[in-house]
Amino acid sequence: MTRDYEQFPEDDNGNVLWQMAQDGDDLGEPHQVEFSIIFQDQAQLEQCALHLLHQEQQVSFFNDEDSDAQDWILTIHVEMIPDYSDIVDLEEWFTSIAEKFSGEYDGWGCMAYVYDDEDEEFDDELPED
Repeated sequence: MTRDYEQFPEDDNGNVLWQMAQDGDDLGEPHQVEFSIIFQDQAQLEQCALHLLHQEQQVSFFNDEDSDAQDWILTIHVEMIPDYSDIVDLEEWFTSIAEKFSGEYDGWGCMAYVYDDEDEEFDDELPED
């Protein structure tokens, strides 16, 4: 498989998407992509979360007790086809929202959906009850 630099530019986002494609992830299917914003203050996080809820975004948050600063992490869950330009647009939007509420945009991630033809063959061989 040869890398298409228009679809997978040479930057962090392009590299992650390219790795997902190389791993066999079907990038044409919707994924649950999670974008994160870090806050030092719970009240700022809650204000940001309410703002995002009014923007019809699905959010969750938690206190990262493992960090030295005990940061608050806000996660925005977006069901989308992982496309480079859409991810960049959302990153810009979430970065501006993070700044508005004194937070710091921290990046994105998603579960990879890799299907192996051998798994399908195995499923076909299972005995019926």
